[in-house]
Amino acid sequence: MRNLEAKFRLDNLAIARSRAETIGYSYRATLIQRDTFFTVPHGKLKLREEPETATLIHYRRDHDVTLELSNYSIVPVSNPAELRTMLEAALGTIAEVRKRRTLLMRENIRLHLDEVENLGCFGEIEAVIPEDENAERHRPAVEEILATLAITPAERISVSYFEMMRDAARHLS
Repeated sequence: MRNLEAKFRLDNLAIARSRAETIGYSYRATLIQRDTFFTVPHGKLKLREEPETATLIHYRRDHDVTLELSNYSIVPVSNPAELRTMLEAALGTIAEVRKRRTLLMRENIRLHLDEVENLGCFGEIEAVIPEDENAERHRPAVEEILATLAITPAERISVSYFEMMRDAARHLS
């Protein structure tokens, strides 16, 4: 699977939600997520645990100046605690990210409004792209929501939450 994505800082999740709803985004769910990232030689591997479900996700991102194209695979997990213990022992853990995510959607575009423990508030846009389609076809819709949310280039982020946590920890050392 593939998606075109953008991640950015937000000062106010309620304002972002209200602005997104004015252009047709609708609330789908509030998710409590625990993402455990493991050491792998290629891409990123995380175990995402939610109260009722768990998935193992492997992804790679192609960095662009403004948006990223991500290729990913998702596998459902029936026993996440045992899998996490096994992967920690076999691969090593890089980081754990806990967040409260509000999911809004319009057509094939997901808007995540995230409250990340120890980091703050962020937004993430993911335009899900069928394998047979050109990613550029979805760029205008992603740019539209970025403009609606008044996201400036300075607010854009090109790293994952765990990388931000790692960088913050280094600055405290």
